[in-house]
Amino acid sequence: MPVVEKDDHVQIDKLEIAPFGTNAYVMVCGATRDSVLVDAPGESSRIAERLKGTNPKYILITHSHIDHVGALSELKSRLGVPVAAHQSDAGSLPFSPDVLLNDGDEVSFGNVKLKVLHTPGHTPGSLCFLTGQYLISGDTIFPGGPGRTNTPDDLKQIIESITRKVFVLPDDTRIHPGHGDSTVLKKEKEGFAAFASRTHSPNLCGDVLWLSA
Repeated sequence: MPVVEKDDHVQIDKLEIAPFGTNAYVMVCGATRDSVLVDAPGESSRIAERLKGTNPKYILITHSHIDHVGALSELKSRLGVPVAAHQSDAGSLPFSPDVLLNDGDEVSFGNVKLKVLHTPGHTPGSLCFLTGQYLISGDTIFPGGPGRTNTPDDLKQIIESITRKVFVLPDDTRIHPGHGDSTVLKKEKEGFAAFASRTHSPNLCGDVLWLSA
């Protein structure tokens, strides 16, 4: 599995999980080997194997869609650690989370601190997790566009989340989304600028790309 980031403080591994090609992330403190798992899509044995040799502290949920939580119950049983999610998505999880996260909260494991960003739009309780220049973005932002939305109001909301919470971060912030490849914030800001310069149908929603919508 690819190590997508590694520095003196933290290592981030990405596991692409069947059947939906969802990315789960294992974040490990370099000093203490404490770890967190971000999302629990499936293949619980494979995820648990990757966590061996670390000290799991939390399962963090970016949002409640089944392709991100399909193995949550099994992994909660295997690991015996708290599950943390936003209140607005909590009711869609297979059980009540142990910790409710809000915008601006901080999650610590070892010497690593994760800032919680509430970024509604894809779902009401969508979250991103930031440490240093690394952003685990769930299905809020991808290379080339926002996460899928079901209504024009959802699209407006996710764009507001992205512009207010994500685009204010440094240009060199590296974005690791819930599916597919990683990207760099500067590139996404440039794509969005092109999108924002054009007029769009008031009914626009769904799978939107900055450069072609």
